[in-house]
Amino acid sequence: MGVEGCTKCIKYLLFFFNFIFWLAGGVILGVALWLRHDPQTSNLLAIEFDGASAPSTFYISVHILIAVGAVMMVVGFLGCYGAIQESQCLLGTFFACLVILFACEVAAGIWGFMHKDTVSKEMINFYDTVYDKAMTQTLTDKDKQNAATPVLKVFHETLNCCGKGQGTSFFTHFTDTFGLTDLCPSSGTMTNCHNRIHELFSDKIYLIGIAALVVAVIMIFEMIFSMVLCCGIRNSPVY
Repeated sequence: MGVEGCTKCIKYLLFFFNFIFWLAGGVILGVALWLRHDPQTSNLLAIEFDGASAPSTFYISVHILIAVGAVMMVVGFLGCYGAIQESQCLLGTFFACLVILFACEVAAGIWGFMHKDTVSKEMINFYDTVYDKAMTQTLTDKDKQNAATPVLKVFHETLNCCGKGQGTSFFTHFTDTFGLTDLCPSSGTMTNCHNRIHELFSDKIYLIGIAALVVAVIMIFEMIFSMVLCCGIRNSPVY
């Protein structure tokens, strides 16, 4: 015979929220793995040019997210087991883990908000460097055009865009039409790559932010319920 009354209700509420927390950890792990292996981002971030690699800030964030998802699944299982067994030790450990995770999530959220445009800006700068060298080499020295052209074509075909802005997009289409270059995608789009890069990474950052907000709300309820249940177990005459 264990806890009774309202404390018993808290016990099953904690189990329910922990199960949701465990599922959320699985979802975050799945989303992080999808972001890591998404063809668009993988193709762009695997690019190398003149010994320089594409910015890895996005992948660093995704790898952290993979670790968070795995830890959440372990902690969620610990909370479920502690609630069912009515173990003060397990519930105390679970609460401590939640506090650490919550503090890390808040810190990561603040850092992410302050650097939310860093990934897209770094990728845009990398693209501009490749574009300028590809156009210069192609128009001035045909023998060197293969140094940058394949890299730029990966950008254009992957994102279905062409050029840094409307002016360069029109100019690149013009040089392609007259056979001076072969850089724009076969679709003939006039969309500039700065907008496409910003949209690609900003959308994914917002997806991560929404997931983090949902998890933070669940964690707050879990910390409250775990402490209430732990106190209820301590005050129960059975224990």
